[in-house]
Amino acid sequence: MKRAFIFSLILGCLSLPVVTASAQKQPGEPKPTDVEINAHVYEPVQLKVSDDLIKQLKLPDGFKIQKFAEGLGKPRIMTVAPDGTVYVTRRDPGDVIMLRDTNGDGTADIKQIVAKKPKLHGIALRGNTMYLTTIREIYTADRLPDGRLGRLRQIISDLPDAGQHPNRTIAFGPDGMLYITVGSTCNACTENDTNATILRASPDGRNRQIFASGLRNTIGFGWHPVTRQMYGMDHGIDWLGDNEQKEELNRIEAGKRYGWPYIYADGKYNPQDEPPNGITMAQWAKMSQEPVALYTAHSAPMQMAFYTANQFPAEYKNDAFVAMRGSWNRKPPSGHEIVRIRFDKSGNPTAIEPFLTGFLVKMNKEDYGRFARPVGVSVAKDGSLLIGDNMNGVIYRISYAK
Repeated sequence: MKRAFIFSLILGCLSLPVVTASAQKQPGEPKPTDVEINAHVYEPVQLKVSDDLIKQLKLPDGFKIQKFAEGLGKPRIMTVAPDGTVYVTRRDPGDVIMLRDTNGDGTADIKQIVAKKPKLHGIALRGNTMYLTTIREIYTADRLPDGRLGRLRQIISDLPDAGQHPNRTIAFGPDGMLYITVGSTCNACTENDTNATILRASPDGRNRQIFASGLRNTIGFGWHPVTRQMYGMDHGIDWLGDNEQKEELNRIEAGKRYGWPYIYADGKYNPQDEPPNGITMAQWAKMSQEPVALYTAHSAPMQMAFYTANQFPAEYKNDAFVAMRGSWNRKPPSGHEIVRIRFDKSGNPTAIEPFLTGFLVKMNKEDYGRFARPVGVSVAKDGSLLIGDNMNGVIYRISYAK
């Protein structure tokens, strides 16, 4: 049965134009904003995963993909311990699952829930201490010898309000500090000071401050292994059209602003809002950092992982992989893939390109199906790449053999 929902919207006729002056313009007043935008709501048909669908997935030569674990519901963010134990969060029902491959066959044979808190999402491991985030809280727990987690201890209880983007992610930087992403409460609006930011805190949760701002929702981020420079993939604004706003790769630095909600991509003005306090668009653009790379609009970037292992060919060393979950705001749909961010020898990003594709299936001339929405991505102990599917509950393992 066809379940795709299609909604074609000409915003210039329905919700735009955005009138910034009165209906009857007076001499010397600014003109109304009148922008026509073609946008879609499009949800591909959900397909059940099958061996035949997995076989049609596309990877570069020499790579293969297999199931590492299945029946996981809707897994989100992953981390891998030094001993190879895999941990993955599930926002609903709110827990952490431990996965272990004890016989080395590339498939998890132990699956156990090791922590529970409503809306668990972000996860990070520092030494022998696990860090977990919900919408408003951050917890720590000791990692026990058998891989289970000890009692959860709350170190932060007052992260900013959630709104439209409640999924916090966390990681430890080269400076030993805890970085916390806090998405915007809205699609595009004048936000409070602490949303649409990345926060930085001491490992005990103290000394919290804003590290960078103007970031709509940077779920996936990390540090280049050589330069130690921080990079993050930010979600673009909805309702700007099928091909806008493109997803942004930002070089994230302390104290910098990154444009949202008024400036996007390479200095474009968002017609939906005006900066506050008499600041012009041009002034806001001058105060903001432009992205270092762009990718297909509405791909919905999720977790990012830099590749520091040795199983893949040497050319992959220190590149990054990002899971693209796919949005509802584009036709044809985008995302539903894993992309590779290439870096040169100096540590500068040079390209974003597809790495794993095929989760989107064209069913006929107009319609698409999908059998995975990737969210988690992490490097396993043996150097393979783990990919978590948030729809059919599978974690895939990508390996390379000459």
